[in-house]
Amino acid sequence: MSNSIKTLGELRKSGWESVSVKEEIRRNLIKKMQQSDDLFPGVLGYEQSVIPQIQHALLGKHDLLLLGLRGQAKTRMLRMLVHFLDEEMPIVAGSEIHDDPYQPISKYGREKVELEGDDTPIEWVGRDQRYGEKLATPDTTVADLIGDLDPIKAASKRLTLSDEDVINFGLIPRVNRGIFVINELPDLQPRIQVSLLNIMQERDIQIRGFNVRIPLDLFMAFSANPEDYTNRGNIITPLKDRIDAQIITHYPKTLDIAREIARQEAWVQRDGGRAVHIPELYREILAQVAFVARESEYIDQKSGVSARMTITALEQVVSAAERRMVINGEKETSVRIADLFHMVPALTGKLELVYEGEQEGAVNVAKHILGKAINKTFKMHFPDPQQKKKEGDDEFYKPLLDWFASGQTLELPDSITNAEYKKRLDGVAALSDVVKKGVNIEDENLYPIKDLVIEALHQNSMLGKDDLDDERSYSDMLGSMLGGMGDFDDTDFPERE
Repeated sequence: MSNSIKTLGELRKSGWESVSVKEEIRRNLIKKMQQSDDLFPGVLGYEQSVIPQIQHALLGKHDLLLLGLRGQAKTRMLRMLVHFLDEEMPIVAGSEIHDDPYQPISKYGREKVELEGDDTPIEWVGRDQRYGEKLATPDTTVADLIGDLDPIKAASKRLTLSDEDVINFGLIPRVNRGIFVINELPDLQPRIQVSLLNIMQERDIQIRGFNVRIPLDLFMAFSANPEDYTNRGNIITPLKDRIDAQIITHYPKTLDIAREIARQEAWVQRDGGRAVHIPELYREILAQVAFVARESEYIDQKSGVSARMTITALEQVVSAAERRMVINGEKETSVRIADLFHMVPALTGKLELVYEGEQEGAVNVAKHILGKAINKTFKMHFPDPQQKKKEGDDEFYKPLLDWFASGQTLELPDSITNAEYKKRLDGVAALSDVVKKGVNIEDENLYPIKDLVIEALHQNSMLGKDDLDDERSYSDMLGSMLGGMGDFDDTDFPERE
């Protein structure tokens, strides 16, 4: 239609009807629902909670606020609202505020239609041009959002400041007949929030007390972090009252969903012809890290633990494996326990620590959380070593522990080749038996799972571990404790005179 319709007269003959943006969104939502379309593709875990509430808001023609901690896909979902708009929409050609050809609201649009009538030229704008977004910052002004009078324009055109042509429209009017989103709403100064009140209720704007009100057709949406209400600012009560729907978002409720989010979002298919295999148990550990962090007494839970942490952590782990391949000139490898500990930088930058956590140190807290995640995942697939010991039934792990008790050690440098890595793990007696009795695995995952068993026994205080910068060494727990005491000679304990 847009290719052939160039004037207002042609638009009238085509039968095109003008509807409000909220009616347009509602109509397209119903159509997508009838076709069983995926309304928010790629957003996982909200199918039974957040998405139905957004549907209710859109069907009711309500402006909405997504309220939730960081890393809960709020901005992503708000940007997807644009897909509920028509593919194209006609406007008066040259209009700054997307004037409806049937009902222009700007002086430019009114004069154009009045002067040229059915010959008024028409432009078509795509749905992406009908979406506007602003990150609320303390320095945001009313002029940024609503507009202001432009004295330079007045001087150059020799107009008085009372002339409507001197108005310089802000971000919101420029997406008239579209969707406007404000992210992190509480960061907006209260006096700036006041400027939104007319838009939310009366659907118009006033610029500098200008004596002409400009009615806008808008769908407004916002995002906010609940911590912002007390930390940096808050949403003023009159504005909260005008936002029709407040929808609370949340983190993934199950490990499976968290694992799928990381699988979907993380960049793991690297270029260069090298392949990194990631066992499912390791993906489970990565997902478990976030769940452990959200329960940790060292982490500020009011700040939240972003889903971005798990995604970044997975990418760091893959990068560690990729680095090892490059160093060794190999084309494929599997993720190892050593690689997991290289995710620590991804954790330390995304975890807000409470006082106790700061006392422990960010790196130690990150390693502690990772260790707990390894242990929890291990116990979901293998018998609990501590429980077996309490029950006097330690035959499951005893042959393996006896190997270390005989004075043997397992040393695993981070950059060891695949062949040497397998050789050293194969050299640990009874390890293969423990792995095969615990989980069903594919051959390519056998050695990473062996590695996991050894580390999990350490996490359960059944094996000692010396953790150097680029090497791990496992040994018998008792031998490790005695070894830590050092070698003593007579000079350490001088005789008393």
